[in-house]
Amino acid sequence: MSAEPVIARSDDLRASELRAAGWIVTARSWGAQLDAADADPARLRALVDRVTASAVLRELAPHDVPAILALDAATLADYPGGPATRHAGLTPDSARVPAAGRRGFGAFDPAGGLLAMTFVDVDPAGRAAETDVTVVDAAHRGRGLGTAVKAASVLALVEAGVAVFRTGGSSENAAIIAAGTALGYRVDEEWLTLEAPRDAPRT
Repeated sequence: MSAEPVIARSDDLRASELRAAGWIVTARSWGAQLDAADADPARLRALVDRVTASAVLRELAPHDVPAILALDAATLADYPGGPATRHAGLTPDSARVPAAGRRGFGAFDPAGGLLAMTFVDVDPAGRAAETDVTVVDAAHRGRGLGTAVKAASVLALVEAGVAVFRTGGSSENAAIIAAGTALGYRVDEEWLTLEAPRDAPRT
C-alpha cells in the first residue's frame, strides 16, 4: 500500500527526517498574517477603488448563492498545489453568507455577473479571521479583482473588530501571493507536502 502524503511545516523535524529518508517535496504552501494595527486603510481603499470603474464590490448575500456556486464550480480545477491547498468546493450551506462566523465579499460586473469572491471565517470571539477561499473568473483575471475583494473584506472586518487576519495558499499561485503582499500580509510559515519516493517521481 502506498504511503499517504505528509504535510508538515518546513521547520518541523519530521520534514527534515522524511527528506533525509528519501521522501520528496511535491508541493509547497505558505501562511501569512496581517494585524489590524498594521493595516493601511488608505492603501486598502485604493486597491478597492482601482476596480470600481468596471466592477461593483459588495458583501455577498443569501440571494447570491446560485452565482457563488456557479463561479466556484467553474474554477474548481484551477487551484494549483497539492493536498494542503486543495479546495473541496462550496456547498449551498457554506456558500450562504453572511452566517455565524463566516462572511463573503464579491465583485460584480455592471450586469450583475459575479466576477470574483472571497470567503472569510471568523472565530467565535470575532477577533481573528482566516481566508477560506478567493477566486476570480478565468476571463477576468489580471485586473486586480481578487486583491480588491480581499481588501474589501479586511476593511469591513477591521471595522467589525477583527484584530488578526490569516491567509495562505500554494507557492505556485503567484496571483494570490501578490494579492497578500499588496494588502500587507507577511509570510510567517512554509508548509511542505512530502511523498514517499516510490509514489512521487522526481521533477
